Amino acid sequence: MTNPLPRILIEPIIRAALLEDLGHAGDITADAVIPASATTRVAFIARDPGIIAGLDCAALAFALLDPSLILNIHIPDGSAVHPGDTIATIEGNARAIVSAERVALNFLGPLSGIATATNGIAKSIAHTKARITCTRKTTPNLRALQKYAVRCGGGANHRFGLDDAILIKDNHIAIAGGIATAIARARAAAGHLVKIECEVDTLDQLAQALRAGADAILLDNFTLPALREAVALINRTAIAEASGRITPQTAPAIAEAGVDLLSAGWLTHSTTVLDIGLDFLP
Repeated sequence: MTNPLPRILIEPIIRAALLEDLGHAGDITADAVIPASATTRVAFIARDPGIIAGLDCAALAFALLDPSLILNIHIPDGSAVHPGDTIATIEGNARAIVSAERVALNFLGPLSGIATATNGIAKSIAHTKARITCTRKTTPNLRALQKYAVRCGGGANHRFGLDDAILIKDNHIAIAGGIATAIARARAAAGHLVKIECEVDTLDQLAQALRAGADAILLDNFTLPALREAVALINRTAIAEASGRITPQTAPAIAEAGVDLLSAGWLTHSTTVLDIGLDFLP
């Protein structure tokens, strides 16, 4: 089970989403159509198979509109669902439930989609030592949630921002004047807990990065033969990370080349929403 995110971290995000949806006058449809005292009971129902993520976000959307609403989770984050499964039920004031519905689903569906996509790759490489990891290619202001969803799907997280690790990429290298110079400057500036990773495109660049003492190597768009040769050259002296063209179909062969990590930006920027509905319960 994935540890939930602290409420203090997700509440500003959910609150902002509700404020955006409610606008200046609130839910004028619910206020006009549904009596103020009406109550109801609804359920989140899976339409597709997948992995659930984002239930805390959905629950908070309801709680912020009416703290008295009762939400019971039947299938927690990180768990598999099948079409027709009841994920959670909510009961209480009907106006609050229908007003929070869209915001709740706007988090639950996309985050579950990320978890589902991550899980597909995680399962495809389970026979290897490698792990699938995300990148910083996240929706602005939703990084913590999207990276949480990756963990729900059995993946690992790459750095969360520009300040928690040094990742030297092609533009850094070009501006610095070379791999050796870039890594030397990074080593001089980094604190004792800060790792230094260097992106390389060729075996020659890999040799330079290894000589300069990089802690991790990002092997970008290497062919499978080159990837296997790169892993042999690294020989466990640094973390080997592969990126580029990683799908559930290509991931097994890439992982079998011996890398430690496979990173894929599309996990957080291009996944399909998991179809989940909120259905009325008679």
